[in-house]
Amino acid sequence: MTVGPSRPTGESTVTPYLYLLVTMVMFGSAFASSKVVVGEMPHEVAAALRFGGGGLLLISLAVVLRGRSRPIGREAALRAGLLGLLGVLAYNICFFWGLSLAPSLDGSVIVPVLSPILTTAALIVLGREKASWTRVTGLTVGVTGALLFLPGVGGGAADADRLAGDLVFMAGAACWASYSVLSKSLLVGVDPLRATAWGTGVGGLGLVLLALPEVGRVSWPEVSGVAWANAVFLAIGPTAIAYLFYYQGLRRVSPSTATTMMFTVPLFGFFFSTVFLGETFTAMQFVGTLIMLGGALFAVFGNRLARRASP
Repeated sequence: MTVGPSRPTGESTVTPYLYLLVTMVMFGSAFASSKVVVGEMPHEVAAALRFGGGGLLLISLAVVLRGRSRPIGREAALRAGLLGLLGVLAYNICFFWGLSLAPSLDGSVIVPVLSPILTTAALIVLGREKASWTRVTGLTVGVTGALLFLPGVGGGAADADRLAGDLVFMAGAACWASYSVLSKSLLVGVDPLRATAWGTGVGGLGLVLLALPEVGRVSWPEVSGVAWANAVFLAIGPTAIAYLFYYQGLRRVSPSTATTMMFTVPLFGFFFSTVFLGETFTAMQFVGTLIMLGGALFAVFGNRLARRASP
């Protein structure tokens, strides 16, 4: 039996989209910020700092607010932990590994564009959603924008490392799409803060264990204050806040709608990459980003507009 998105009484229909929009801003900032961190330490250590800190923050918040939420239960906690291995551990291995090989601009396009396509395809194959013309059109427009943008990324021919990084980013997109589809069943009747804390905590612990052999390679006294500031920001913003808000939004909209919102991530990703990393932002990239954003908005709101326009 398919369970549709639920919305608490009195909550605006706009609220879940605001949750997701904040999430996408945080996700967009993570590419440039993480690039700074992986520039001074192995990608395994950078991932562990981000999700080790973010997991501790979410667990602490869940403990403080435990009286305001329902207990998660043993079975739901187990499922949340398993999802954490997919959406936190596996995804972020690909995320940080890809950043160590390819420009942050590549990741901020490949991951958010490919994730909705894979999510929608999976849901159609599973029979959980229908391929409406508005959704297909929106995704097609989004992909068209990406095709216009990609030739301008980096400004040069891809070398072996960059190609490998892009392939790793694609694997990360598949992890995130799977995480979004599977999380929908977990969120039915489960407190989002507790589910996020369990999933992030388990995934973060896995990243910490993977990072232990690499800790000795880091010259800790030489790590700059800028890198530490970005590591702290990654733990708080793109991890604790973003994952919690993503759960909140995913409780009330479909997985394909939530991942379609990821088409907005390149817009924010290019802003942060341009401002903080000085990466180029060409006219083609700007046009492609606007087209991707338009496709995402049409895929999310197209059905509603079509119903209003019909007699």
